[in-house]
Amino acid sequence: IKNMLTDCRDIAMQYSPNNLIFYVSLVDGGTLELIRGLGKNVVSSGDLVAQFEATLNAEQIQSHFAARDAIDSITAEAFKEIGPRARSGAATEHAMQQWFLEAFRRENLVTDDPPIVAVNANSGNPHYEPHAGNSSRIREGDFVLLDVWAKKDTPGAVYYDITWICYVGKSPSDRMREIFHTVRQARDIGVETVQTAVSAGRPIAGWEVDRAVRTFINESGYGGNFIHRTGHSIGTDVHANGANMDDLEIHDERRILPNSCFSIEPGIYLPEFGVRSEVNMLVRLGSAEVTGKIQHEIVTV
Repeated sequence: IKNMLTDCRDIAMQYSPNNLIFYVSLVDGGTLELIRGLGKNVVSSGDLVAQFEATLNAEQIQSHFAARDAIDSITAEAFKEIGPRARSGAATEHAMQQWFLEAFRRENLVTDDPPIVAVNANSGNPHYEPHAGNSSRIREGDFVLLDVWAKKDTPGAVYYDITWICYVGKSPSDRMREIFHTVRQARDIGVETVQTAVSAGRPIAGWEVDRAVRTFINESGYGGNFIHRTGHSIGTDVHANGANMDDLEIHDERRILPNSCFSIEPGIYLPEFGVRSEVNMLVRLGSAEVTGKIQHEIVTV
């Protein structure tokens, strides 16, 4: 090893100072001691890992768009299904989840886990997953969260991952509207933070996006109800190895790289219901775009 590294000063390794970004901090302490003992400066390979594992080629970007087209269409169909099913007494979270999976099969989509269909208090738990044995019925007057992610069943395909909200009835409550509008504004602040930096050619790290979003939610009085990071890297895995929009779980200093994809998905979670609004962004040299439809109001079904 000493001979191999003779002409090297800085050595990039899967290491993060103080285990700050534990996703890439994989090298054991003994190996770090060995390399440093040779007089070398060990630096984190976090951005290199993201460059090789979480940036997309043209074909992968098109696969993301193909998944987008299919999932946006399926989700619009789901809204047409939920209302009539709820009024006939045939709607449950699990039944709608299975409806999504059948639609995925029809559109040649695959996913690592089934979508989330969460009603009322269940939507206030960001980790909720419906199963046949614990599924709530969906009725008139219910608040429903749909978190849907999948990719085309082709080699190298990239995920598309969204969350939308609907209400079974004609008019959501003022409280529902208030929370949704707060989350919507926070989401848009996240999008604008990325777009402003990228269009100006300024490097931006994942933590900066989270901080901008979290500051707004804190100032709105709901900081204690926003209990997860703002977004995650998206690639051939729905949670990929690029920068996450995170200043909560970790202080993610990895840069948002050109040709990378990620989610913006702030949420406010209350005992009676929870709101999350999720979009995907694609960054290119000099520009950043939301790749799919954007929810502006609660959908009524």
